[in-house]
Amino acid sequence: MQRYLRALPWRTPILQHKRLFTATPITLSGHNKWSKIKHQKGAADIKKANVYSKASQDIVVAARSGGSADPEVNMALAAAVKRAKSQGVPKENIENALKRAAGAKDKGDQHVVYEIMGPGSVAVMVECLTDNLNRTIRAIRTTLAHHGARLAPVGFLFERKGLVRIAVNGKDSLEPIIEAGLDGGADDFSESESSEEGQEIEFVCPPDALGNLTKQLSALPDVELFSSDLVYLPKEASEPPDEETADKISDLLDELEANEETLRVWSTLA
Repeated sequence: MQRYLRALPWRTPILQHKRLFTATPITLSGHNKWSKIKHQKGAADIKKANVYSKASQDIVVAARSGGSADPEVNMALAAAVKRAKSQGVPKENIENALKRAAGAKDKGDQHVVYEIMGPGSVAVMVECLTDNLNRTIRAIRTTLAHHGARLAPVGFLFERKGLVRIAVNGKDSLEPIIEAGLDGGADDFSESESSEEGQEIEFVCPPDALGNLTKQLSALPDVELFSSDLVYLPKEASEPPDEETADKISDLLDELEANEETLRVWSTLA
């Protein structure tokens, strides 16, 4: 017994040391780190998927508004494809978008626009391309129910217009370019703040002048075509009455845009 009692104090610290050495916080810490990495990777994947989806929609819209699914003859489509490549969209995604644009008519896809009254009396227009109207309207109605919105005749609050966005390289005078835009059928234009790379200009025109305006501007030296679209512009833009309403509208617009059959979403927000 005495021999056992003398040995016990020596053995006890060893046992305690082993327990501390095999404790689990290190493993848990690694698990938490991986959880954070997975969360960040998931957010990045979602953002990338949204970029790819938006680029595909841009290609389909450009093909439809430009009257051709061939980038060789449709300058707006060529600009959309170039923009998609610059955003890192895979070649397969771009080819699938071009096939969708080319086969939309043969497939029976229909172009439909939904008019919506959202929170805070903000009017919304949603442009879709679908091969199943019943499925699309069900999805739209479900989204509206989630966000306190409803279908309503709000089209009179918008104007159908052509919109051409270009970048002017260099710092030369913009007057010849603006004159060419106005001669090409533009009703109005707006300039962004200039930078070292140049300046962006938006031209607004009647829908039937979009093709000619795009052609005129694309032929100018030092001009890069960003986009050429048919759009719905609000006659009068408004601000949401409060931050809570602004958040509700933002969530509504985000969910509408996330629908894979949605091409474009416009609102009367400033």
